[in-house]
Amino acid sequence: MRFPFASLLIAEIAPPLGIRVELEPEFKFAGELIFPNGRRRVFRNTNFNINPAGSAEIAKDKGYTKFFLRKAGINVPQGQAFFSDVLNANLPAANRRGLAEAVSYAFERGYPVYVKPNNLSQGRLVAKVYSESRLVELASAILQKTPVFLVEEPCVGRDYRVVVLGGNVISAYERIPLAVLGDGVLSVDGLLQTAKRKLGESGRPNSEIDLADVRIDIKLESEGLTRDSVIAKGRKIWLLDNANLSTGGNSVDVTDNIHPGFGELAVKACQVLGLRFAGIDFICADLSAEPGRQTWSVIEVNAAPGLDNYAALGEEQAGRVRNLYQAILEFLALEE
Repeated sequence: MRFPFASLLIAEIAPPLGIRVELEPEFKFAGELIFPNGRRRVFRNTNFNINPAGSAEIAKDKGYTKFFLRKAGINVPQGQAFFSDVLNANLPAANRRGLAEAVSYAFERGYPVYVKPNNLSQGRLVAKVYSESRLVELASAILQKTPVFLVEEPCVGRDYRVVVLGGNVISAYERIPLAVLGDGVLSVDGLLQTAKRKLGESGRPNSEIDLADVRIDIKLESEGLTRDSVIAKGRKIWLLDNANLSTGGNSVDVTDNIHPGFGELAVKACQVLGLRFAGIDFICADLSAEPGRQTWSVIEVNAAPGLDNYAALGEEQAGRVRNLYQAILEFLALEE
């Protein structure tokens, strides 16, 4: 059960702005905003009905998102979508692509590749795979949850999220994957259990390290390690290739250092998709440097970005999130 971070924060911020909040009393994820003029707007956690429904649906679909961004001249990873047997049976023969075609595509492109569910969030089942057997394993797991998965080229660089509201950049931060630091005594598995315990004690409400996550084994394999390996003191080992905070990653705030060019690209991505509020995820060498002087890609657009784990990383981050949600309420009030 996730913690209703956004809903509770909205309920705290709204009254001084003259906005009354009525939360569903049992779980507090959903609520209603009552503005001074009597207008009402329902919301659910991080979804404030800011974005048009069609635009939000497009953003949930990674394949469609890439199509529209690429069409507008925004760099996105090269890749292709593949489908479950059930979905293929309903597609024209020329458009059918299943697991066998994904294996062939990855072989022709060359490993490693990323395997991603087309419409799941928070980095669920996103994995960088280095072999056919792992591709089949991850793709099969994805197809148990959703009927479409993507195989994409890996993008080299650091992982950043830029949050945009109403055509303005509100915040930006670098996302850092789950890692452990060797002490020369504990195995990877022991270090991982310690990291899980510390994460639970850190006050991050909706972040969880899954000790059984097969993606950890895949990453260790790529480094020639196992869960039983003892890591030398001071050596850092990355345990996931995706950097979502919900899977135990960390972040560094870079709001004050983002290059204006990346800010413009983030705003453009929102405009292309018809979004007014979104998190734009970039892979690049340095978000503070000019985009034209480096390789970069937009890897995902989130139309309802969760900022709970980001807010839990420190006072500065908590303050930025508080200011963001206040800006959202003020934005909504102007529309009323």
